[in-house]
Amino acid sequence: GNLEDYEETVKKAKEAWKVWADIPAPKRGEIVRQIGDALRQKIKVLGSLVSLEMGKIFVEGVGEVQEYVDVCDYAVGLSRMIGGPILPSERPGHALIEQWNPVGLVGVITAFNFPVAVYGWNSAIAMICGNACLWKGAPTTSLVSVAVTKIIAKVLEDNKLPGAICSLVCGGADIGTAMAKDERMDLLSFTGSTKVGKQVALMVQERFGECVVTCSYFNFFKVFEDADLNLVIPSALFAAVGTAGQRCTTARRLFLHESIHDEVVAKLAKAYAQVRIGDPWDSDTLYGPLHTKEAVKMFLDAVEQAKQQGGSVVCGGKVINRPGNYVEPTIVTGLAHNAPIVHTETFAPILYVLKFEEEEEVFAWNNEVKQGLSSSIFTKDLGRIFRWLGPKGSDCGIVNVNIPTSGAEIGGAFGGEKHTGGGRESGSDSWKLYMRRST
Repeated sequence: GNLEDYEETVKKAKEAWKVWADIPAPKRGEIVRQIGDALRQKIKVLGSLVSLEMGKIFVEGVGEVQEYVDVCDYAVGLSRMIGGPILPSERPGHALIEQWNPVGLVGVITAFNFPVAVYGWNSAIAMICGNACLWKGAPTTSLVSVAVTKIIAKVLEDNKLPGAICSLVCGGADIGTAMAKDERMDLLSFTGSTKVGKQVALMVQERFGECVVTCSYFNFFKVFEDADLNLVIPSALFAAVGTAGQRCTTARRLFLHESIHDEVVAKLAKAYAQVRIGDPWDSDTLYGPLHTKEAVKMFLDAVEQAKQQGGSVVCGGKVINRPGNYVEPTIVTGLAHNAPIVHTETFAPILYVLKFEEEEEVFAWNNEVKQGLSSSIFTKDLGRIFRWLGPKGSDCGIVNVNIPTSGAEIGGAFGGEKHTGGGRESGSDSWKLYMRRST
């Protein structure tokens, strides 16, 4: 799409909003329920398309569509629960009410790694709140964006509603910039890199617009001496190599207590050697390719920098000699907690394993990076668990105990702190972001 297409689409979306906003919220929930059912009917073929275009394994592609289905279910219930309080007025004969209304048009810019789910988190909640949506997916996953939009449009049109309630403009940075600067965009939700997210946030702020920004993620996984290693090894493996290291919740740093460091590294390297690498459509495959050739280059550059900064490659570190953007899942040990590469986000399957001695220092190392999306702790010490969950513990938006960093539940608000953007999507009370409050 070009800027002329964008202009036409915004106008149609704004017109469609006038129809949508007049529909009672429970009825909007019923439409979203039908969208969830339509996605269920196409879940395997759509998951297969995600696998084809993005590169994640088939089961993850299907799982991503399932997330959209699940958030539709969540939104249906929410459509009957949105409400503001009636408060005691200090003036006789008066009522004091907090009323929630839709913001209008919600722009959604999503990244390549979750080309279905992230749009679903935003659109399902935004729709039941009474908003129209305009989506710009990643340029490298346009087929998925078009397929999802056609499924939604059919449901809307079958209910004699304009398909433009959920509009799509495929395109690059020109479309994203137009959305960020456009005052007709009442709320902009952006998911992507910190570099671009900062630019988007500044453009939106310049016009006093509202935005939800979820940016770079540098997730942390730490294991104490009392941890159950039968939980630790599969959890660390899944968190580090799932989606070939291209999840926003992928574990990048694994801190091990010095007393168990060598044992865990040896067991983890053995587990890495058993990862089945292959065609994402093959049901036996656990690990597919990176998304682009640029990602392969970033992987190789990061491995080289890790070596130069004192790291040792325990396993992996090379490109796999086969068609496609395949690289070996990689473990690097021996780096300092503050080595530059350890603080650099590389969207690739590289796990930096580091030693620690004391709880206080490793909590501080967790919080010293600029990002703050997801973090995990493995321990049986209840006191330590509650310190980890408390004010001097993890400063991330998602704080896990004895489970991996990767993954999230649609019932809880998804997002992080600091350079991760501070925005929240999906469950909990994040619906308030898609509405404006009048007192």
